[in-house]
Amino acid sequence: MPENRLPAVIAHRGASGYRPEHTRAAFDLAFVLGADAVEPDIVAAKDGVLVVRHENEISGTTDVASRPEFSGRRSQRVIDGQLLTGWFTEDFTWAELATLRSRERLPHLRPTSAGFDGSGGILRLRDLLEIIDAASGVTDRALGLVAEIKHATYFSSIGLPLEELLVAELSAAGWNSGDGRLTVESFEQSALDAVRSLGLRSKNVFLLEASGCPADLVARFGSTARNFASFLTPAGLGELAGSVDGISVDKELILPAATEDGTLVPSAVVADAHEHGLEVFTWTLRPENEFLSEPFRQGLLPAEHGDWAGEFALILRSGVDGVFADHPDLAVTARAVVGGDE
Repeated sequence: MPENRLPAVIAHRGASGYRPEHTRAAFDLAFVLGADAVEPDIVAAKDGVLVVRHENEISGTTDVASRPEFSGRRSQRVIDGQLLTGWFTEDFTWAELATLRSRERLPHLRPTSAGFDGSGGILRLRDLLEIIDAASGVTDRALGLVAEIKHATYFSSIGLPLEELLVAELSAAGWNSGDGRLTVESFEQSALDAVRSLGLRSKNVFLLEASGCPADLVARFGSTARNFASFLTPAGLGELAGSVDGISVDKELILPAATEDGTLVPSAVVADAHEHGLEVFTWTLRPENEFLSEPFRQGLLPAEHGDWAGEFALILRSGVDGVFADHPDLAVTARAVVGGDE
């Protein structure tokens, strides 16, 4: 991270701690609460329209399961090696998806957000671009987009190349100007390579986990596919430096690890990545006990807010270039505290 620059706060699927994720209300609120950018997940409808949903299986975030006219669309399929049952965006035209209403994905943890169930529908990517442009005008800030390409190899296999569709959509909306507002991320490095080869002028960020293997590599190499962890070694980061601009990792890979005697050992991920000229982002900052690491939990209820300020501050002080947060206002508050310490 450049010296004296505080980490960016990126609203994860909008202000998804307060409103059902990926809805207009969630994105609008994110900017009101001070987010520097918003992060949508990108999937496709049957007719190639790009929509913003966490997954292409939508029964957990819409009312599709209660709609009798779509009962025959329920199906099973394997997505990135996982057998799923439900309703999938690629089985619906945009006109059909537009009739659905959004709902809170975690109602047991976020009942207040669940109170807004049904008040908003599904958005297209083009709708979100208009929201960001409008908010930029109101706030007089260059607000950003961090677009995650989901399941690129799978969608390509069914004739819906997300990379091509994304580049075409962003270019048509004036978002391919190279003005620094656009970041593209994916768990599949081949998707990032594709958008770059198609002329997209974005910052490209490779999403990495502590375990598992990238779906595009599994599709090519099967059981011998390279795992995510191999990219997090100094050698792996050196390889990435020539093809991507940054990495984004689970916050558990950023937080210091405790030894047997309780000593905290700082993570080397941020320093190692910066050593190779890579920016580092982390996900996801959430205040509920359910999501906080054990030392920061308070009380017995999973939905209760623990010592989120303590965990957020520890992550923000690690040197990361940006954090993804469901409650962007809390991340902005923690950032201000950390910034005041420096």
